[in-house]
Amino acid sequence: MRRINFARGRAVVSLLGAEAVLLFVGFATKSTDEFSRVSAILGLALSLILLVWLRSLVCPLVHARCGEAATNTLLIDDGGVALRVPHAFHIDAREHHLAPDLGDPHMMDRLGLYMLNMDRVLVSCPSERRAAWALVFKSANVSGEIVDPDVRTLGVIGARRERDYSALIVAMGPLGLRARAIKRALDVALAGGAVLALAPLLLVVALLIKLEDGGPVFFVQKRTGRGNRFFPIFKFRSMRVEKLDASGNRSASKDDDRITRIGRFIRGTSIDELPQLFNVLRGEMSIVGPRPHAIGSLAGDKLFWEVDHRYWLRHSLKPGLTGLAQVRGLRGATDTENDLAHRLQADLEYLDGWTIWRDLKIIINTASVLV
Repeated sequence: MRRINFARGRAVVSLLGAEAVLLFVGFATKSTDEFSRVSAILGLALSLILLVWLRSLVCPLVHARCGEAATNTLLIDDGGVALRVPHAFHIDAREHHLAPDLGDPHMMDRLGLYMLNMDRVLVSCPSERRAAWALVFKSANVSGEIVDPDVRTLGVIGARRERDYSALIVAMGPLGLRARAIKRALDVALAGGAVLALAPLLLVVALLIKLEDGGPVFFVQKRTGRGNRFFPIFKFRSMRVEKLDASGNRSASKDDDRITRIGRFIRGTSIDELPQLFNVLRGEMSIVGPRPHAIGSLAGDKLFWEVDHRYWLRHSLKPGLTGLAQVRGLRGATDTENDLAHRLQADLEYLDGWTIWRDLKIIINTASVLV
């Protein structure tokens, strides 16, 4: 915006200057009577409007086409972290004997000359010099930025300034209020419709499980949901009562002797997951999202969060019945750390690029696999 305003201003000044020269020549040669004043004024007004409009249109197009090459950027290295900025003018402050010396008008003048006509100025300096550089930027009327390596470590996405304090914003949640409302409406519509449509199947499966060994129909296990809060997940019980694994330390395998006859069928067809539709209606889960894992789940011999601390980022959204990792075939036992790494990468990709259209695509892909 700063560069666009500068281009507009320079164009207006140039046009007015040219008009002033024409008027001067006209008066000097006594030829102004040959021109219509109304035409001259209308022509000047129309020229100003068209010139400003064209500059406003062309500048963003040039910037979009050329990227950072269309922006004058100055990088001042004042002994801070090494930094590379494409298409930037680089200055070593020590070689040029530059410093944010607020007590030296001559130094301030030199700094002002270096920053003249720059759209963006960055400085990399030790922490004790940042306050001085900040004052230099504010006094020089430039867009100034101070490189802070801690900002990248924290994953800062913005800043907030209040009357009594300033704070770095490191998280805002992956979805806004409108997106959450749309996602929730889709969840309720699909889960409610599925429960009604599948009610006969749910009743038959529940009856078969009960008749096989007389044990409970549902397996309820503690899982970690949105905001790292525990919730009870519902599944049709597929294992023998005496061999249930509440902690989830041991993932089920294809020939697991803990699985019942009915359990083998419902696990193979994913029917055992259908009671999670009630978790969706209760607001604990979503149709699409990162799959919730048992607290004691292992990748190799390590707990999931011990393999990669970014695992906790999955919980910024509600867990789902299906997800991006599942439609990519990343399911089953996590025998190695790589098994978890691939799933985590897919989950983080889903979080960073959520759209309602991606949810619908995942639902369609899941349905096609099941059918």
